[in-house]
Amino acid sequence: MTKDEVLAELKTYGNENTKKVFLNHGAKEPFFGVKVQDLKKIQKKVKKDYELAKDLYNTGNSDAMYLAGLIADEGQMTKKDLESWVKGAYWYMISEYTVPWVTAESAHGLELALQWIESDEEMIAAAGWATISYMLALTPDEELDLKLLDQLLDRVEKEIHRSPNRVRYVMNGYIIALGSYVSEFTEKAIEVGEKVGKVRVDVGNTACKVPLAPDYIKKVIDRGSIGKKRKTARC
Repeated sequence: MTKDEVLAELKTYGNENTKKVFLNHGAKEPFFGVKVQDLKKIQKKVKKDYELAKDLYNTGNSDAMYLAGLIADEGQMTKKDLESWVKGAYWYMISEYTVPWVTAESAHGLELALQWIESDEEMIAAAGWATISYMLALTPDEELDLKLLDQLLDRVEKEIHRSPNRVRYVMNGYIIALGSYVSEFTEKAIEVGEKVGKVRVDVGNTACKVPLAPDYIKKVIDRGSIGKKRKTARC
């Protein structure tokens, strides 16, 4: 499929109620308001397409940008591509999902994530923390730098409440991901989560809530899912 063909199909899936929800969450015109389940219909047809993903992302249309993350070929994505994407990730559906998904699955994940978490730009820093969390979900423990992860957990404990809004959200997510996907850190992540307590995030005119990290990790324990990795970050 070409970019124009995809955009034409996206338009047919446009939903005004979905569009209103996305606007409340931070999306900006122009976009159609396509449900993720409909985006996946196109994903199934396209599968992975490096050039098409880049073309779609560059439209600035939020629906197309999200779809780009679903079809991007992580093996071909360069650092330059990913750096361009993170700069264009203007709201959290793109900065905390689309870009981190692809970055975490690429060969440049950790390098870029560590660079991005130092950014003064909220969405870029959030993308960095989200990328690390997705890497925890994908990477075998023996390939992880446990000392670095421990240092990052200590940093989250110290900085989370004075960090920018969306960065607070993904830092909380890092506690959850570390405790859930790396069994060596489960106990400490719960302890840090208890010290951190409730994380306040302005989620705009939405019903979204910030999960309490200890409660979330304990549910993963109850399911018997601690340490179980994922095959892909994308969903």
